[in-house]
Amino acid sequence: QVQLVESGGGLVQPGGSLRLSCAASGSIFSINAMGWYRQAPGNQRELVATITSGGSTNYADSVKGRFTISRDNAKNTVYLQMNSLKPEDTTVYYCKVVTGRKNYWGQGTQVTVSS
Repeated sequence: QVQLVESGGGLVQPGGSLRLSCAASGSIFSINAMGWYRQAPGNQRELVATITSGGSTNYADSVKGRFTISRDNAKNTVYLQMNSLKPEDTTVYYCKVVTGRKNYWGQGTQVTVSS
């Protein structure tokens, strides 16, 4: 019943920036937290950044100081501003929304950092 649509991925040179967005729509009762994860070796999804309904944020050490997570509650949208991108940031990024009933995942968006 809840659909997440991701956008903003693409190809960027090292040191460049991208801004990912994830908009939630459908039967949303409440959003308790939102976050971004990325695909790691072994098809595991590792946490990149999260933001709670209270505004608390958490970042992986590998992206701290370079990435910023934010949200627009009125639009049910979460953003990930990615600066100073490195080739090792290349992978598929997924948004996650935690509602009052269950968790939802976006379809994933490819981020490629290459010269």
